[in-house]
Amino acid sequence: MGIEPMLFMDMCLGEGSGAALAFPIVEAACGIIKNMATFEEVGMEI
Repeated sequence: MGIEPMLFMDMCLGEGSGAALAFPIVEAACGIIKNMATFEEVGMEI
C-alpha cells in the first residue's frame, strides 16, 4: 500500500491495540492546540 503508520511503537499487535493507544495521544494534542495560550494572551513579547 505504501502508507506509513501514524504511530510506530514496534508493538507487533493488532490495529485495535494501536487505536487504543493513538486516541488518547491525539485527544491530548487537540486539547493542547485548543487550550494553549498565545504569547499575546499572556502578555509576552516575542
